Amino acid sequence: MNHTETPVKVAQQKLVHKESKQENGISTSMKALVYHGPGKKSWDEKATPTIQHATDVIVKVLKTTICGTDLHILKGDLPAVTPGRILGHEGVGIVAETGSAVTGFKKGDHVIISCITSCGKCDYCKRGMYSHCVNGGWILGHLIDGTQAEYVRIPFADNSLYHIPAGSDEEALVMLSDILPTGFECGVLNGKVQPGSTVAIVGSGPVGLAALLTAQFYSPAEIIMIDPDENRLETAKKLGATQTINNSKEDAIVKVKQLTLGIGVDTAIEAVGIPSTFELCQSLVAPGGVIANVGVHGKSVELHLETLWSQNISITTRLVDTVTTPMLLKTVQSKKLNPQLLITHHFELQDVVKAYDVFQHAAKENALKVILTNE
Repeated sequence: MNHTETPVKVAQQKLVHKESKQENGISTSMKALVYHGPGKKSWDEKATPTIQHATDVIVKVLKTTICGTDLHILKGDLPAVTPGRILGHEGVGIVAETGSAVTGFKKGDHVIISCITSCGKCDYCKRGMYSHCVNGGWILGHLIDGTQAEYVRIPFADNSLYHIPAGSDEEALVMLSDILPTGFECGVLNGKVQPGSTVAIVGSGPVGLAALLTAQFYSPAEIIMIDPDENRLETAKKLGATQTINNSKEDAIVKVKQLTLGIGVDTAIEAVGIPSTFELCQSLVAPGGVIANVGVHGKSVELHLETLWSQNISITTRLVDTVTTPMLLKTVQSKKLNPQLLITHHFELQDVVKAYDVFQHAAKENALKVILTNE
């Protein structure tokens, strides 16, 4: 690549070159990461997706990543995901083909793929609850094939893709597919973070760190990160945490009470998705506070109403709607938000199985988000 060529231009040139050789511009087969039941996955050859509806777009994936939700799927926590499904719901790419009804995108456009598919017409979409779209919602890598592949079909593309401004850092923008809007909407907005408030984020993984980054939009007085991984806590300090607690070495409840004059926090954000961390949040929240659940839970948890019934607390749950993605894109473009800080590892897309191994052993590998590049 010479100094005048951008990665986007090179990918576009490769796409055009490929199209000149193959019928309809796209190969009939591709490689993808396929789920084969709990604990089973492989890098397989699959049929390349095709336009099924006039509102579809086929995107050539340039960069994608692995989400904690993908690990929950592999654990068997989400039985709606059936064997044979291509995983993944995040990424950036180039539009390779458009359906006849698509008006906002054309072949060659560089796009962010939203983890949430929105028809834009149903009652839920009109209310801004894209996650509950009756024709979409979270379907990529869940109910339809996802983005950990060379190509992906995006339904309702006009409402489910975002244009990437020229010269953008596409790796950073992969974080806008899911974790940044998830941390912001499900954690910060639902948690009602306010100037001068106190916040505890339980879980210093990628989504917890995304909540940390975006909570700072509202200037809380304290942001306390809680995690048993010392490396992740060090990262949290660099990203703006005012306090960190390693709950494998000290009692997080006692420490938080010490930091808050015995009161607790105004907002407790659960960003892990296991019973013990949700129970911890119940012990951290102050009277009148909010527990904002972000984590994906595969098991039931205990709700301690015997102690909480009189505490005037609120508990919120939410699947990300991605309604804030355009705003977050502007903050990234203006350098107010730097999601590149969440990326620790890089792999070729064909090495996705190895990338999963690293991501599944995040503490050992000091891993946060991995980037998978489709050359």
